Amino acid sequence: MEQNATTDNNLFLVCGLGNLGQYCVSVFKEFGVKVNAIEATDIQTWEIPDLPDLVDKLVIGDCRQMRILEQAGICQCRAILIVTSDERINIAAAFAARSLNPDVRLVIRSAQDNLNDILSANLGNFVAFEATQLPAKSFALAALSSETKGLFTLEDRLLRVLQVTIDASSRWRTCSQVAQINSIQRRVITHTKAGKPLPKGFYHWEPEAPVVVGDCLAYIETSEKLTAPATQSVSSRRQLKRAIATTIKWRNLRQKLTEFWQDSSQTRRVAIVYGLLMISLYLCGTLFYKLQYPQISWQDALNVSLVLSLGGYDNLFGQLKMPFEVPWWLHLFSISLTIAGTIFVGILYAIMTERILAARFQFSRRRLPVPKTDHVVLIGLGRVGQRVAQLLQEFKQPLVGVHVTDLEWGVLSGIPLITGNIKNALSRVNITTAKSVIIVTDDEVANLEIALRAHAVNPTANLVIRTFDPRFSENVARLLPYARVLGAYALSAEAFVAAAFGENILNVFRLNNQTTLVTEYQIEADDTLNGKLLSEIAYGYGVVPIFHSRPKQQNPKFIPSDDIELIVGDRLIVLATIEGLQRVERGSIHTPHWLVQVEKAFSAEAAFAGAAVIARISGCDMQIARTLMNQLPGTLQHRLYKHQAHRLVSELSKSQVVAHIVRVI
Repeated sequence: MEQNATTDNNLFLVCGLGNLGQYCVSVFKEFGVKVNAIEATDIQTWEIPDLPDLVDKLVIGDCRQMRILEQAGICQCRAILIVTSDERINIAAAFAARSLNPDVRLVIRSAQDNLNDILSANLGNFVAFEATQLPAKSFALAALSSETKGLFTLEDRLLRVLQVTIDASSRWRTCSQVAQINSIQRRVITHTKAGKPLPKGFYHWEPEAPVVVGDCLAYIETSEKLTAPATQSVSSRRQLKRAIATTIKWRNLRQKLTEFWQDSSQTRRVAIVYGLLMISLYLCGTLFYKLQYPQISWQDALNVSLVLSLGGYDNLFGQLKMPFEVPWWLHLFSISLTIAGTIFVGILYAIMTERILAARFQFSRRRLPVPKTDHVVLIGLGRVGQRVAQLLQEFKQPLVGVHVTDLEWGVLSGIPLITGNIKNALSRVNITTAKSVIIVTDDEVANLEIALRAHAVNPTANLVIRTFDPRFSENVARLLPYARVLGAYALSAEAFVAAAFGENILNVFRLNNQTTLVTEYQIEADDTLNGKLLSEIAYGYGVVPIFHSRPKQQNPKFIPSDDIELIVGDRLIVLATIEGLQRVERGSIHTPHWLVQVEKAFSAEAAFAGAAVIARISGCDMQIARTLMNQLPGTLQHRLYKHQAHRLVSELSKSQVVAHIVRVI
C-alpha cells in the first residue's frame, strides 16, 4: 500500500462510464475517495441517476490520448480503472497511463489471459479482470439451490462456504454452543436465529448461543489435499503391465481376434482382408524377382516389389524396349500387383476421408439426450453462459443448454444443446421437471420474460436471472421474490474497486444477499494489518482469515489460529465484504469493549499455564499476564473483542483457571 510522494491516496480515475464504469464510481464513493472519470461521449441518460454528482471531475475524450489522461489527473492518481467495452482501447490506454505515471496501479477489463500475463510482467502493478465472467460462479452456485454458497481452491486445498438451516437431522443440532462448531478445518461466519433477518457482517452472533432448529448457520471449511500420492501412479503402471501380459497369452489370442473381428465395421473388415492380401502379394513379388534374377540383392527385390505395390509400374516397364528380359508370367504378376496396390491405396484414402468427416460432424451428431428430471436448464450460452456451464459440469450437475444458434465445433460438446427460438425451446428441455433455470442472455428484458414463462410452467424450479440495470434489478427482485436476481456488473464492480486499492481478488460469491470477496494481502511495513493479531484483524475489521503463510514457511495455515501476529512479508487471505475492505483500507478498526476477570487458579501449575494462555490470546506482555495470575482475583486491563474474550475464558477453563467476561464502555 506504499505510494509515491506525488500520488494522491484519495484520487482514482475511471475510464469508460458504461454500466460497469458507473457501478465502479458508485462503489468508490462508498470509500469516501475522490473519483475522476473519462468518457468518450457526453452521456445524457445515466444508469445510476445521481452518478454526475458522484464524479469529482468528468473529462470527455479518448482515454488513450495522453492529453486527456493528464487533464483527468493521471499523474496524481493512485489507481486507474480502464473498463470500456473495447479491449484494444483498454490495453492502449494502460500503456499511455503507465508512460505518464510509473507508479499508478492499473486495473483493466480484459479477457485475454495470455496477453494479461505478458502485460503484468511488463507494465507492473497491473491486474486484469473480465467483468462478464467474474460473477459466473455466483450464477452457478445460485442455481444449485443447495448449501454451497462459495467454492474455490487455495494452493492445493478445496474450500467451501456453506449455509445450512438447522433441522432435526442436522449434524450441528447437538452443539450446545455455536463456538463448538469451530475447528482447525472449519470457521463459523454467521449464525442467525430463526425468524431474524440475515446479518450484514460476519460476527453478529453470540459464541455461547445454543444451536436450535430453525437457525441459519454459515461456515467455511477446508478439505484434505487434492493431489494424489505418487506411489499410486507407480502401482497403476505395474497393474497395467500385468494386465497387458495376461492379455497377450497365446491361449487368449484366438478369442481376442474373434472378438475384434465381430466388433469391427464392414469398412474395417475390408481394409483388414485387403491389407493381408497386399502383404502376401508383396512378399510373393519379392520372392519371384529374387528367384528370376539371382544377381540382385534381397534389398533390391524388396524395393522392386514395393514400387509395384505403390502403383509404380511405369517406373519399371514404361520404356519402349526393356533393358532386361521379363518372363510373361512375371510381367502379368507385376501388372496384377500394381492394380491391387492402386485399389488398396484408394481404400486407405476412403477410410481416412470417412474418419475426418466423422470427426468433423461428431459434435453435431452426438449431443447427449436432454435429462429427464432434476436437471439445470441454462438459457444463453455466451461467454458468461459457457463459463457457468463449465462450472456446473465441474459440480457434476445434469445440464441442458439453450441458445439461439449452434455453438462452434468442440464448445461444450459434453452437454445437450437445444438451438433456435428460445421461447419455443422451453418445451423441449423438460422444464416441468427441472431443478433450476438460469437465464443469462444479454437481453435483461428477455431474461425476465423467459423467467416468467419458466415459473408458470414449473413454480418449484429455482430461478436465477441475469440483469444489468440497477433500477431494473430492484424492480425485478420485488416482482419475483422467488427468483435470484443477480446484477452482472454490480457483482464485478466491487472486485474491480477492491483491486484498485492494491488487493488481489481471488474469488467472488454471494452470501446473505451481499457480495463476499476472497481477498489476498501481502503485508508491508506501513500496512494497516502489520503487527496485529489475526483476532484483532478478524473482529476489528470484520473479515474472516482463511489462509496465512510466512515468506519461508513450507506449510501454510488454512483456517489459521487467531493468535498469529502478522509481520512484514506475510501472506493473508480473508473473506470480506466491501465494508470490511473499506475498514482495512482506512485502518478504521472497531474498538474492543470487553475485559476478562480472572477469579482463581486451582494450582500453581494452573496459574503458570493461565499466564501463557492470556499472553497468547490477548497479545499482552507476558509480564503483565504473570503479574495478574499472582494477584488473583483480578482483571486483565487489556480490552478484547467479545469473541476473543469468550475464547480466552474457554481456554483458561481448560487450564483450570476460573474467569468470566465483563463489558466496559
